[in-house]
Amino acid sequence: MLKLFSYIALFISLFNSQLLFAQQSIRLNNNWEFLKQDLGGIWESVRPVGVGNPEAVPLWQKVSLPHCFNAEDAVDPDVNYYQGPAWYRTQLKIENPYQSGRTILHFEGAGQKTEVYVYTTKVGTHVGGYDEWTVDITDAVAAFQKTDVYQKQFKGKVPVSVRTDNSRDLEMIPSDLSDFNVYGGIYRYLNLVYVPSLSVDKMFAKAEVDAQGKLGKLSVKTRLYNPAGINEATVQLKLVDVAGKIVAKTEKKLGNLSADIDLWSLEIKKPQLWSTEKPVQYRLQYEIISSAGNSKGEEKIGFRNIEFVEKGPFNLNGKRLLLRGTHRHEDHAGVAAAMTEGMIREEIQMMKDMGVNFIRLGHYQQSRIVLNLCDSLGIMVWEEIPWCRGGLGGEVYKQQARRMLTNMVEQHFNHPAIIIWGMGNENDWPGDFPEFDKEKIRTFMKELNDLSHKLDKSRYTAIRRCDFCSDIVDVYSPSIWAGWYRGAYTDYKKASEDEFAKVKRFLHVEWGGDSHALRHSENPDKALSKIKTGGSADERAGDASLYGGAARISKDGDWSESYIANLIDWHLKEQETMPWLSGTAYWPFKDFSTPVRPDNPVPYMNQKGVVERDFTKKEAYYVFQSYWTEKPMAHIYGHTWPIRWGDEGEEKMVKVYSNCTDAEIFLNGKSFGSKKRNSQDYPAAGLRWNLPFLKGENTVKVIAKQGKETITDEIKFIYQTEKWTKPAKMELKKINQLDDVATVEVKIFDDKGLSCLDAINLITFGLTGDGKLIDNQGTSSGSRKVQAYNGRAMIKVKLNKGQSAVSVSAEGLKTVFTTL
Repeated sequence: MLKLFSYIALFISLFNSQLLFAQQSIRLNNNWEFLKQDLGGIWESVRPVGVGNPEAVPLWQKVSLPHCFNAEDAVDPDVNYYQGPAWYRTQLKIENPYQSGRTILHFEGAGQKTEVYVYTTKVGTHVGGYDEWTVDITDAVAAFQKTDVYQKQFKGKVPVSVRTDNSRDLEMIPSDLSDFNVYGGIYRYLNLVYVPSLSVDKMFAKAEVDAQGKLGKLSVKTRLYNPAGINEATVQLKLVDVAGKIVAKTEKKLGNLSADIDLWSLEIKKPQLWSTEKPVQYRLQYEIISSAGNSKGEEKIGFRNIEFVEKGPFNLNGKRLLLRGTHRHEDHAGVAAAMTEGMIREEIQMMKDMGVNFIRLGHYQQSRIVLNLCDSLGIMVWEEIPWCRGGLGGEVYKQQARRMLTNMVEQHFNHPAIIIWGMGNENDWPGDFPEFDKEKIRTFMKELNDLSHKLDKSRYTAIRRCDFCSDIVDVYSPSIWAGWYRGAYTDYKKASEDEFAKVKRFLHVEWGGDSHALRHSENPDKALSKIKTGGSADERAGDASLYGGAARISKDGDWSESYIANLIDWHLKEQETMPWLSGTAYWPFKDFSTPVRPDNPVPYMNQKGVVERDFTKKEAYYVFQSYWTEKPMAHIYGHTWPIRWGDEGEEKMVKVYSNCTDAEIFLNGKSFGSKKRNSQDYPAAGLRWNLPFLKGENTVKVIAKQGKETITDEIKFIYQTEKWTKPAKMELKKINQLDDVATVEVKIFDDKGLSCLDAINLITFGLTGDGKLIDNQGTSSGSRKVQAYNGRAMIKVKLNKGQSAVSVSAEGLKTVFTTL
């Protein structure tokens, strides 16, 4: 029922938002051209074809928005991603329905510096890749429409050109030292908006309720857009509940329209509460009536009470709630930052289905689509500005941070999902400037913290990993990476208790570790024997490096899905025994690209996600489900592990991740008994069996029960008992073809022809002919350079209805080919 409610709420939210935008806003998705370089000047974007030397005219390509010009090069193993200027252009038919109305371009996000032109007139600029902004093009359009060029050259359309630039700039946030790409392009939706000459710029609706839910308060104020200087108007407001009933309404005449205006203050007895299980939202409908015409709109609000208890847990609506969280980067295979609404919706729903009730948006303001989904699905949010690493710049740098904080708070003020505004991330990380002054960083952190509280007193402030600023913000998250960058995962609880004692309010965001999808291990914890335990579990300079320094799993571990499943399993079972804990957030939900990790198994990828960059689930996804979800589920570890290995007659562990009370295991049709789930019986909450595999093919099946409901899962695999030696040769074969796309797989063998199931050779795929490798995806089977997983690697090929030869090379092994 809870999931059904979530889907219904999501549908209503999306329907209403589309209805609203259909009245005043048009997404400009199509009919764009793109140029990945700079121009000599704006005239080169709009001059007629044939003017000048045609061979000198840059070649534009057709694209649709959203579009990120780092869609592939961000994870190209052989190049650094492009950081520089690029241009977009289109022609618009302007048909504003309002007499004397305003025509506005509304950017939901473009990176990182943007200039906007109507014909040759610059109409707006913006610095910052993540906050929303608008450009009023009314006057420039009117002026252009009076020219002969408007009708003769552009046939009644208005040329719009947009220059975006993600060039490196030390006086801009985020720092290029950050562990994520600073992307370029119009990578969020761009809207053409028509409004009357008096319209709503911002509508601020503050919904509050006491912890017992007895009395709700709503205060509404507005900021109007009034370039015509209109002196008076009337506002009509309605508050509508989830059933469509009008709870209250008011009408007010307005005089002074130049400043923020208080519109409405009312009390509601026993409002329906917004929660993670039942995310009830009210609708605030408004209409501004003036001599310019009527401007209508709607905002969603939710009544909920939040409290981070000092030296204690987190309470939602007066009851303790453990924040079960993850993180989100705006990044996806094949498109980078330019995720469509459909992709975003799928991602957030996958998080909810995993059991998430909290997301930290790392490390910047994200799309309004994300926040709307979190509101509708009942997922609480920490959203932050991109003051990330590098130190502290000058006044230009600071002004951008102030502006982006103000924009983030004002643009997302009404979302009930948001509980924390983040002031920064890893601000203890120097490098961009000769000076690294902790006191100056503290001073600016305090300024931002005060600004956040001035803009919004109802929410908490937080930072992650900057100990010398931990006392400034309301909530602090230290660095605890037990079992990855430092220590063993068994150090997690003690390390958390130590850090908890140092601060007023503790929340642990960022924990976990990398896993190379499709790589599995029979002895994943082997490297822990080298690790010093019992000390601090914080990450330090150089810990992400694969070379040198102290022993650590991030360097010395096998990067298998098996190890990360164990690490997550331990953390989750410990979190159930920490009554003082407000919550945690695993880093991150999905693998994402980064310029600082060229040597990872998938080059330029941070591989800590529980799903791959294309939404393919890793085994870890089901570990979370087994602890965090109520809908009965059962998953045998190893669905992507085709060959296990060991001695003949040796019993091997099989783990089942399930939230059911009982489970029975079967090997090749024979029952090996039932077990009851106990979250504190590590690993797999007691649902583990040591089974005597047969040499060759085996089938394992589980039947899990939760009340009257039965869940089954089954895997098949080969058990190899022969012992291999070092890699000696490779074989490359086509293993699948769907329509015009073929999948090829390389396997590594020793000199006797035995599969080398622990081989991690760096594989390089190549192709000649009509086809094209589907690479630069940032996935285990979508990169032309990739470390082998259990002695194999795969890639897909777009055949283009022709013939191709695919090659595979690896250092020390003979290159092999196959023809498609």
